[in-house]
Amino acid sequence: MTKHASDRLDIVFADFAHALNPACVVLASDGVALGKTAADLDKRSGNGIQKAAKAAAFKAKSKANIEILAPQGLDVDRLLVLGTGKDATEQDWTLLGGAAVAAISSRKVKKASLIADVAATGDMKPAAIAAALAFGAQLRHYSFKKYLTKGAATANGSDDKEPADKDTLDTLVIHCADPAKAKAAYAYYQAVANGVHVARNLVNEPANALGPVEFAHEVEKLKKLGVEVEILEDKDLEKLGMGSLLCVSQGSARPARVCVMQWNGAKSKKARPIAFVGKGVVFDSGGISIKPASGMEDMKGDMGGAACVVGLMHALAEREANVNAVGLIGCVENMVSGSAVRPGDIVTSMSGQTIEVLNTDAEGRLVLADVLWYAQDRFKPRMIVDLATLTGAIMVSLGKEYAGLFSNDDKLAEELQAASTATGEKVWRMPLDKSFHKLIDSKNADVKNIGGRWGGACTAAAFLERFIQKDTAWAHLDIAGTAMDSTRNEISPSWASGWGVRLLDRLVADNYEKSEK
Repeated sequence: MTKHASDRLDIVFADFAHALNPACVVLASDGVALGKTAADLDKRSGNGIQKAAKAAAFKAKSKANIEILAPQGLDVDRLLVLGTGKDATEQDWTLLGGAAVAAISSRKVKKASLIADVAATGDMKPAAIAAALAFGAQLRHYSFKKYLTKGAATANGSDDKEPADKDTLDTLVIHCADPAKAKAAYAYYQAVANGVHVARNLVNEPANALGPVEFAHEVEKLKKLGVEVEILEDKDLEKLGMGSLLCVSQGSARPARVCVMQWNGAKSKKARPIAFVGKGVVFDSGGISIKPASGMEDMKGDMGGAACVVGLMHALAEREANVNAVGLIGCVENMVSGSAVRPGDIVTSMSGQTIEVLNTDAEGRLVLADVLWYAQDRFKPRMIVDLATLTGAIMVSLGKEYAGLFSNDDKLAEELQAASTATGEKVWRMPLDKSFHKLIDSKNADVKNIGGRWGGACTAAAFLERFIQKDTAWAHLDIAGTAMDSTRNEISPSWASGWGVRLLDRLVADNYEKSEK
């Protein structure tokens, strides 16, 4: 999958004396308070900023902006004043960087300047703030235009010979007090942003271009970053006894794959790893329990959990994280055919537990059951987190703003909650309870794959818990509402959000890189 120029914004850090680009953004805190550099520009323009602010009743609330065209006395074509509000956090600065790029991009310029003349806030020094602004800018600067042809006839019949990205912003110069420190701080953010873009690209790909085999080929590209990659094919999965996963793929002409990614960045290569598992259903028709036609095209994104795991492993490797981590994804296609699994079929999972398949559209949990067991059996991880676009029920509960968090370990749940607060990728803890397990008890097998109408997200989590081994700290993230077609914001403009990469990277950075067991 090729990387497109539109994915990557060239970010340059420069001092305040560096020449400004024709489009320039200055920051104003609550009450239109300006930093020294912005105040100097205001003075040179005959107090143009303050006059414009007064005329527009602009109070510099967070992400609000005004524009001054051809300001007097300044060698810029347009000056945008962007409000920072007050008491900004790291996440606020990141969102502000995205808001800056959104404002600039609507003006159709290729190069712009952002003057990060700000004081330290909280624990963040000016260089860290400049880096966070750049992070938000990079996250915002994303579009998926791979299949838009250049020079194609437009809707009105004219022939547009101009490149689609002719007026797209491609360079942002961030002017700051210490460019070297800002650049060094940004290196971490750049790796994470690249991981998010990898996840977005995977989810945005149409299913005809990204089947299980093609997905595995994309995973193999992580080898360039030092990730060890192993691809398990059909025959390998059969030998391992992954009957639960394989029953999902048996209706498709495209064979299943399980991808294993290992990043050994800890000082001790023998240190127990942390593990991440992702659902990779590249397209979900529902199988014989077929989905309604309306909206089925969105099921190309049913591999959002797997995409997140790949993006996360990319980020950890690129920033050379001091941790041993393993990522595993189960890639299948759930289709209708004469060989498809039927409602009422009973399959045997890798764990040895038998599963009665009552609804073939509850397939993600069948995939995860085997991959979770394999991850624990082989790697004996310190903890394991799985991500899956698992249930529509979680969206009924939490909408598209929050992912559902289920966990058997309070410490891990608290770590995820803290990472959620820091990154703005929201999670809400949901209950695991014996009562949900009763709903998935089967008369004909050890467990059935649905629990009835009520508490669908909770019974799905209970099903997964059946495949978590004793004393394994585990968390399940149901990301059906957040991974695709989620609420757009300043740093997530795409149908595919890349949700979870930032959350889990922060989880690792704050809790697992500083200690080894």
